[in-house]
Amino acid sequence: MSKFELYNVVLKDLSTESRVYEYLLDDVYFSKIDSPEVQKGIVKAKITVQKKINSFELNFVLDGFVLVPCNRCLDDLEQPIHYKEKLQVKFGSTFSEEDEIVIIPESDGAINVAWFLYEFIVLNIPIKHVHAPGECNKTMVTKLKKHISRSKDDDEVESVFEDDDLEVEDTATDPRWDGLQNIIDNN
Repeated sequence: MSKFELYNVVLKDLSTESRVYEYLLDDVYFSKIDSPEVQKGIVKAKITVQKKINSFELNFVLDGFVLVPCNRCLDDLEQPIHYKEKLQVKFGSTFSEEDEIVIIPESDGAINVAWFLYEFIVLNIPIKHVHAPGECNKTMVTKLKKHISRSKDDDEVESVFEDDDLEVEDTATDPRWDGLQNIIDNN
């Protein structure tokens, strides 16, 4: 038995009415996927399958949250997931994906949606994910401010951390190195 057999959506025997599949994607599901982007969370997935003339339309509705590391402090962050997607599926001789149509072997008669569900979740996560203002791990933010590179325009550094009410300490730079900063500023 395959570890994703539960996520097989049988299309072969589908008549004209629609069929609904519901899944709870939890930590066990994410550990089976074994991908680094998301490893924990709880997402309810509802898939409605509708037979069309020459194809099948799968409507995905995802609702829940996943835990991802905060880009600033690296603590876990609950990222809400609310997503809707449609997928067109047709029968063919071999499996392939062409534009927005997935072709599955007619001999199989089913499509496994486990990886599609995971892709839809990952695509719903913004590139930058940080805690709300003031919710980052204070210790990590303090260390980050201490080691962040300094430039003549410290306003940039301040704006990155303006949400957190910790002060950046001023450190004196060696004047011999200040000339090198001009090289960076000229690029």
